[in-house]
Amino acid sequence: MFRRRLTNVVPAAVKFSHQHNKLFSVEAAQRVAPLTDGLVQSLQRIVGNNNVSQAMAVREQHGKDESYHVCAPPQVVAFAESVEQVSGVARLCNEHRVPLIPFGSGTGLEGGINAIKGGVCLDVMKMDKILAVHPEDFDCQVECGVTRKTLNNYLRDTGLWFPIDPGADASLCGMCSTSASGTNAVRYGTMRENVMNMEVVLADGRVIDTAGKDRRTRKTSAGYNLTNLFVGSEGTLGIITKATLRLHGIPESSVSAVCSFEDIQAAVDTTVQVLQCGIPMARIEFLDEVSIDACNKYSNMDMRVAPSLFLEFSGSPKSLDDNAEIVGEIVKMNGGSDFKWATDVDERNLLWKTRHDILYACMALRPGCKPYSTDVCVPISNLPKVVVESKKYIDEAGVIGAYILGHIGDGNFHILFIMDHTNSHEVHTVLDIANRVALLAQELDGTCTGEHGIGLGKRELLLKEFGETGIEVMQQLKQTMDPNGILNPGKVFF
Repeated sequence: MFRRRLTNVVPAAVKFSHQHNKLFSVEAAQRVAPLTDGLVQSLQRIVGNNNVSQAMAVREQHGKDESYHVCAPPQVVAFAESVEQVSGVARLCNEHRVPLIPFGSGTGLEGGINAIKGGVCLDVMKMDKILAVHPEDFDCQVECGVTRKTLNNYLRDTGLWFPIDPGADASLCGMCSTSASGTNAVRYGTMRENVMNMEVVLADGRVIDTAGKDRRTRKTSAGYNLTNLFVGSEGTLGIITKATLRLHGIPESSVSAVCSFEDIQAAVDTTVQVLQCGIPMARIEFLDEVSIDACNKYSNMDMRVAPSLFLEFSGSPKSLDDNAEIVGEIVKMNGGSDFKWATDVDERNLLWKTRHDILYACMALRPGCKPYSTDVCVPISNLPKVVVESKKYIDEAGVIGAYILGHIGDGNFHILFIMDHTNSHEVHTVLDIANRVALLAQELDGTCTGEHGIGLGKRELLLKEFGETGIEVMQQLKQTMDPNGILNPGKVFF
């Protein structure tokens, strides 16, 4: 039996005002609109009794992602198993003006799934079918619960793979929702370039295919580009239930390397020069000396503790030799040393696993603390200035536990802070540095987020990036597609 009326208390959450440069907290006892027994029973009729939960443990699990934002649990969690169920839940929530928050793998970094206004969390991870693979056409269609690792394991015998790799084993439709990218973006682009079509459930329950039903052409000039409207919309315009994705051939050969430099400037200059030479790199990743030290301790590596580049070349054996020789000369010209090659598959996998484990490596050095990551992206030519200035901000503030790393080959880098989220002064200092870095990136023709999204943490920065008129247009789109404001409220916009 359910209680007659269900209420939820949104816990206190720390928020930072970039405009006023101050730390403040949301009232812990702020109440959200109550849910009735009738609405919960309607949810059970749509998705089944066993697919609705009000257990606090389940709600808390669905009330936060990997970010520092305090858990804000929904009032009820529903698990969908089909697009018809997703449509029914959306229609029900829209009719009752109840917030609806889509939930995938929960690996986001900007509080994008926190139910800050309560409501219904709709977990879609049970929709996990790989619906079609077309090897000759280099594409596939997946449901929203399929993760990138699951897809690549499925594709193993086809000679194809899906290269977008944000590090976490994220759901592919969740990656669409945030326009994710990762270490391979310098060669293969982001989700935006690799999504061909999507099935999306709108706020009122209608279902659309963004490029037309079953369309999977490599290009089109028909109508508005609805696909890219939903890519990066963070669940505020619709719930993505299927995606048609581009696949790529597995390279004939690959070789990886790591090299170190005396300072950050030399490493960044090397990256810029390699790209200016037109060398088709598969990956170029940067880690500063503090990050390398964390990797050594966590992964039992013996890399030189200095600013370093992780490189990967792919192609024919002859092209690998030629490109590696050119890159080696550029590295040497910039004072690089300790050029170590990894040609064996196991060696390469270990090297890149070390890179992907950087979050856990850094967190292990400050147990009990939470990660916070900046995520700016600038034109390649402006990389040296923004990275070097960011390092100065960290040093001047005397912050402990700040690691500079990133997908430096496409201008996207991060400062990973491991901070004591219960220490308001430390949180204030970290968020102030993050704000300054984002503002610097915007001044240098860049963006405040290259791949994490806006979520809760960067809403004020979005205003500066697009201006009032740009935000007004976005809000008009939101109002048209979600007039009752039920889809992931409080995200992207205030």
